[in-house]
Amino acid sequence: MLLLNASYEPLTTLPLRRAVLLVLRDKAEVVHGDAAGTVLHSASMVLSVPSVIRLHRYIRVPYRRRIPLTRVALMRRDGHHCAYCGKRAETIDHVVPRSRGGAHVWENVVASCKPCNHRKADRLLDELGWRLNVTPTVPRGLHWRLINGEQHGDPQWAPYMTRQAA
Repeated sequence: MLLLNASYEPLTTLPLRRAVLLVLRDKAEVVHGDAAGTVLHSASMVLSVPSVIRLHRYIRVPYRRRIPLTRVALMRRDGHHCAYCGKRAETIDHVVPRSRGGAHVWENVVASCKPCNHRKADRLLDELGWRLNVTPTVPRGLHWRLINGEQHGDPQWAPYMTRQAA
């Protein structure tokens, strides 16, 4: 579920339970229901499953200059592919190892499979004769600002994901 601010700018993604609670407590309204028309039943009411909800009150969100570097965001940036061999990544790796002065920043961290991460250890790429398949960069775009942001396939989200923050 996509949560919108009162100004219709995207704030975050929510699990179904949290979205339903916000609607039931009258803190948010359903903007778009589930495309499949799914409904939730209780003993006394029927509620359509929301896809997009909007808060009734405006929430001020502090601007972040850089996207926070988290394991989930890094895996999403690299598409869960190893930067060295292209197989499925399970770990993260510092291109310039921290033991050799490398920083924990977007430009120095990549997704890696366990075998490549183990073989690389604390060595530099030049020492191994390896090269990166991709250049690590800081992610950009509004969807990266979402706290739990995911590239969701729901077409109902598209108009809100392109909207610039106020």
